[in-house]
Amino acid sequence: MNKDESINAIPGPVAPVLPPVGVAAPLAAPVTPVVGVVMLDTQFPRPPGDVGNFASWRVPVNFQVVRGIWPDKVVQSAKGLRAGRVVPAFVAIVRGLEKKGVSVITTSCGFLVLLQKELQAAVRVPVVTSSLLQLPGLLRQEAQVGVLTIHAGVLGEEHIRSAGVPRDRVADVIVQGVDRQGEFASAILGNKPQMDLARAEADVVAAALALQARAPQLRTVVLECTNMPPYAAAIRAATGWQVLGLLDSRVLAPHAAPPAASESEPAVEAT
Repeated sequence: MNKDESINAIPGPVAPVLPPVGVAAPLAAPVTPVVGVVMLDTQFPRPPGDVGNFASWRVPVNFQVVRGIWPDKVVQSAKGLRAGRVVPAFVAIVRGLEKKGVSVITTSCGFLVLLQKELQAAVRVPVVTSSLLQLPGLLRQEAQVGVLTIHAGVLGEEHIRSAGVPRDRVADVIVQGVDRQGEFASAILGNKPQMDLARAEADVVAAALALQARAPQLRTVVLECTNMPPYAAAIRAATGWQVLGLLDSRVLAPHAAPPAASESEPAVEAT
């Protein structure tokens, strides 16, 4: 090719294009994906499996905290979330993460599904706000799906619809909350610096068993709360269910640290 980038049609020998036999061509260094996680301003413990624990990931993670946004500010209805004027802060964080070069963005609270459209519209990289985004795909395969949440009194139809569930299938999502006075809910919603993990596990398993008693036909449960996956194996052992958290969504599963072989399950599409 000439200096003016036009095609050189003059016949004659040309410089070799391929490297000599036995000499490897230099390859571009592979790019390691980075996950951006929008974190609430919290201090409670986050054992492995929690989205906020580095050990839950097999790739680098960029945690960005939304200062001053505690759990009680986002475990809300859509009206309450907007009354708290938190949306601009979350939009700013996801845009900042995109500028830092992350490959995908997620959050540390399933209730942020209410902001799925707004946050995805703010950036070009995929945004997975909540484990609840797996519900539409699951409902195409199953008659009903269970959801375990930290606050059943607040998680309502608007959250289910924001996850993409058709209006005529909302009733097929059966929601169960943990004991609001128990160790799990009080430590997380109260943003306490300590939590008895054994008691927290017992609270989450008790909620799963209560849901199973209400709906014995269920085969799958989705963990709304990103602090519940550390107890997924205990839920599975107690119920026999397929148990899916945020890191099991098809977008995030390739980046998440795999569970023990006996606990592995197929990733489910987040639509």
